[in-house]
Amino acid sequence: MKRTALVVATVAILIGLIYWANRKWPGAGGGSPKAASVLPPAPNVTFKDLEGKEIPLSQFKGKVVLVNFWATWCEPCRIEIPWLINIQKKYAPRGFTILGVAMDVEGKSVVEPFALKHEFDVDGHKEIMNYPIMLGNDPLAEQFGGLIGMPTSILISRDGKKVKTVVGMILNQEELDKDIEALLK
Repeated sequence: MKRTALVVATVAILIGLIYWANRKWPGAGGGSPKAASVLPPAPNVTFKDLEGKEIPLSQFKGKVVLVNFWATWCEPCRIEIPWLINIQKKYAPRGFTILGVAMDVEGKSVVEPFALKHEFDVDGHKEIMNYPIMLGNDPLAEQFGGLIGMPTSILISRDGKKVKTVVGMILNQEELDKDIEALLK
């Protein structure tokens, strides 16, 4: 009896969190991008790359950008990285980039060796992360609406609008491919 009540309570909490995430972040967890006229602007933020150089998000205006919050210790993030490597290769020549925002508390000392040396199995080949890696923190994440889990990815249009937020692993890769294709046209 207690086990059933615990399961019911857990499911109710998860449904509540999903409902809250979908209200807080338009497009969270799926769905089609909103019409361009109602899309919120991406925040005016500046990242720091692994060399300590400041990189404003506005520098990427004119490109479609996927901001991916992740961490070296995050297993779902590690599972998703090979697909992100592929999508970066596929769409970069057409004006797309992923910005990997590492949320490790230890910062560069942990992130840099991971990003530059950790090899992932990508279609039977060993590859390292092929997209820009930035160092993140909670105040930076708050400017995107905060994080309720990692990975969290935010798709941004060429004109700097937040099109879609995916909380958790990107489970529907085909749908995100379609969204990116539509934004690249």
